[in-house]
Amino acid sequence: MNLKKLLTSAVLTFSLCQSAFAAPVEIDKVIGIVNQGVILKSEVDTIVDRVKKQAEEQNQQLPKDETLRVQAIERLVNQTLMMQMAERMGLEISDSQLDQTLANMAKEQGGTIADLRRTIEASGESFQAYREEIRKEITTQQVTRANVDRRIYVSDQEIDNLLKIMDSQGQNAEEYDIGHILIDIPSGASADDVSSAKTRADKVIELLQDGQEFKRIAISSSSGSKALEGGQLGWMGINEMPSLFAEAVKGKKKDAIIGPLRSGAGFHIIKVQDVRGRQVVETTEVKSRHILIKPSIILSEEKARTMLAGFVKDLRAGDADFAELAKEYSQDPGSALKGGQYDWTDPTTYVPAFRDTLLSLDKNEISEPFRSQFGWHIVQLLDKRVADKTEQAKRNRAHGMLFNRKFKEESFNWQQEIREQAHVEIFPIDE
Repeated sequence: MNLKKLLTSAVLTFSLCQSAFAAPVEIDKVIGIVNQGVILKSEVDTIVDRVKKQAEEQNQQLPKDETLRVQAIERLVNQTLMMQMAERMGLEISDSQLDQTLANMAKEQGGTIADLRRTIEASGESFQAYREEIRKEITTQQVTRANVDRRIYVSDQEIDNLLKIMDSQGQNAEEYDIGHILIDIPSGASADDVSSAKTRADKVIELLQDGQEFKRIAISSSSGSKALEGGQLGWMGINEMPSLFAEAVKGKKKDAIIGPLRSGAGFHIIKVQDVRGRQVVETTEVKSRHILIKPSIILSEEKARTMLAGFVKDLRAGDADFAELAKEYSQDPGSALKGGQYDWTDPTTYVPAFRDTLLSLDKNEISEPFRSQFGWHIVQLLDKRVADKTEQAKRNRAHGMLFNRKFKEESFNWQQEIREQAHVEIFPIDE
C-alpha cells in the first residue's frame, strides 16, 4: 500500500469512528506528498490567508484564490524539502536560539519580544505559530548556507577586478529597488517547452507595459522564491546582483521593465521600481572567541550541549579560562590553537545562528550554548568597532559582495537540484 493510500485509509478510519459517536467534523486533508512527508490543506490555507491579510493592509489587488494556492503549495514543497534535509543533517534550532533571533527582530523595531507578541496577536495570528514559522526560516537559511557555501570560490583576481570597478564608480554608484518574475523552464525541456515559456514571458511584459500591477502579476505568474511577496527583491547595488541582472539593469531609470533575460532556470523579467544613490552604511566589526563541540555517535546532542553549559558556568564563576578550554576541547581547527579567538570580522559573514547570538551579547558577555549546522557553540564578544577604511577592509567588502552574488545564483541552482531529486505528488483540493 502506498503512502497516499495509507494516509487516505487513516483519515477514513478516523472519520468513520467519529461518525459513530459525534456530529461530523471537518478533517484536515493531505493535499501533497514530498518524499516521506505530507502537505496539509490547513498549511496552504494559513499561507493564503496571511497573503490576503497583508494585501488588504496594503490595498493591493490579488489574483484568484487558486493561483494563491498553487504558489502556497510550491512554497510548502520547498520548505518541506529543507526541513527533511535539516533532519538528515541533525540540524535543530533550539528555543534559546529562536528567542535570541526574535529579540533581535524586536530590537530592530525598537521593542521587546513582548511587544512583538502583542503586534502579532493583534493581527489575529497565533504567536506560537509565528515562532515556528521563524524557526523554519532560520533552519532553511542554515541548511542552504551549509550546502551552498562549499560550492563557492572567490579568487583574488575577481576581488581585484571588482575593486577597480568600485574605485571608478566612486560615490556615484546607484542602488536599485528590484522586482523579479521568473517564468521557469523545467529540466530537460523540449524546444516547444522553451518556446511556450518565452511566449508566457512576452505576455507578462506586455501586461506590465500596459500598466498592470507588478506585485499582482508576480504572485500569479512567477516561479521565483519571492513570488508570494510580489517578486520583491529589495534594494541592491549593481555589484550585488546576479551577473545576468547587473548587466541589464545598469543605468536604467525608475519604472524600466527589463527582459525577458534567459538563464538556465528560465526567463527573468525585472522591474526597476526605484533608483537612489548608494546608502553609506557604517560597517560594525566584532572580535570574538568561541568553543565548538560537534555531536557524534559517541557524543549525543544533549551531552554536547550539557558539556558547554558546564563550561559557561565555570567561566562565569571565574573557575576556568576560556582560551585554555578552547585549546583543549574546541573542534574548530581554525581557532582552537588560538584560544578560540577570531580576529576583527564583519558579523554578517558568519552563519545566521552564530551572527545572531554574537550580536545579542554585550562586551565580554558569554553566550548560552547554541546550535548551528557545525555543532554546538558558546561564544564571547570581546570587542566591537566601526570598520575602518583600510585596503583590507575594502577587499573584505569586495569579497563579501562577490560571495553574496555567487551565493544567490548557486542557491537557486542547488534548490533546483534538490527539487528534481525529490518525489513530489500534489492532489486536487476539493472545495
